[in-house]
This record gives sequence, structure tokens and C-alpha cells, in this order.
Amino acid sequence: MNRGDRIQSCPSGNPAQLRFLLAIVLLLASQAVSADDALWEKLKNGGYVILIRHAETDPGVGDPPGFRLNDCKTQRNLNDAGREEAKRLGAAFAKRGIPVAKVMASRWCRALDTARIAFGGAEPWPALDNTFEAPQRREPQMREVRKALAKPAAGGNLVLVTHGVNVYALTGISPATAEPVVVQPGGQPATLGRLAIR
Repeated sequence: MNRGDRIQSCPSGNPAQLRFLLAIVLLLASQAVSADDALWEKLKNGGYVILIRHAETDPGVGDPPGFRLNDCKTQRNLNDAGREEAKRLGAAFAKRGIPVAKVMASRWCRALDTARIAFGGAEPWPALDNTFEAPQRREPQMREVRKALAKPAAGGNLVLVTHGVNVYALTGISPATAEPVVVQPGGQPATLGRLAIR
């Protein structure tokens, strides 16, 4: 059996269709990388808000029963993969020379640890706290965060490390762990996109 026979026996039965589909996939992948690069380039000028969901944690949803904010042992925390993810996040910012004016984070240990590993630390901010199990707090907290989204950070970008539910409430994007979502501040903040960390 020669190479042509193997292609003819593929499920679609049409090598031209396969080549066309492969070309489309490669084109889309190159456009995504190009858009990613353009967004990273914008961040070099500063003045943006970067929302980041904390890095990967032990499996689960929410926090265990008996959770206490001031005791990390009672919370769902970063696992080894999450700590590596946070390192890659920080390395991606450093490699590209992205200026960070300020880092603020939810008071949950997984958010503070993500910020510490990626950026060297963060100021805890209750407005970024997890609202997954307290939806009644979501809108008042998001109002506070929207105030930060209204004005550009001086001297770099403002990084906010929080929880997926909060990023979704603010942008309509459900981010992957440690995935930055970039917002152009202003009276009507605009979500510019999300960034792949590689």
C-alpha cells in the first residue's frame, strides 16, 4: 500500500478535502497566535486591567465544609500543576517586558498564592473574593471592581487575581485557570481578549 492508498482509505475519502481542512486549521491557529501577539504588544504600553483566574487547584468546586478565610488548610488550594502554571504566568509577563503597576487579589489562599508565585505578591482586596457560594455578594463586589475598570493604572498595568465566576460576571468570559483576560479601562470598559500562557 502506498501513501496515496492510505489517504484514499481515510474516512472522508477525499484527500483534497483533508488538505483544505488542514489549511483552514493552520490558518486559524496562525491568526490566534497573531492576535495573541498583538494583545501582548498593547500591554507593553501599560494602562490596562488584566483579570486573572487563580491557577489550578485540587479538584472540587467551591471550598470544603468548615472553610475559613484566615486558614489556608481549610481551603481548596493550588496543586503542583497550579504552582507551575503560576510560574509560567509570571515568566510570560517577564519575558515580554509587561509593566505591572499593581497586583491585587482575592483574599482566598489560591488567589494570593497565584499572585505571589507569578508576580511576587499582591494586595488583598475583598471585592475580588470568591462569590461562587455567595451570589448575594456578587453584584456589590463587582460594582467595586468596575470602579477599578473605569480608569487606567498609572505606571503599568493593573493585575487583578480572582475567581472564574467573578471574571465571568465582569466580562462574559469563563477563563481557564491562570488565563489573563485583558480589559481596556474607561467609562464603558471593553474586553479586548484573553491570552494564552506558553
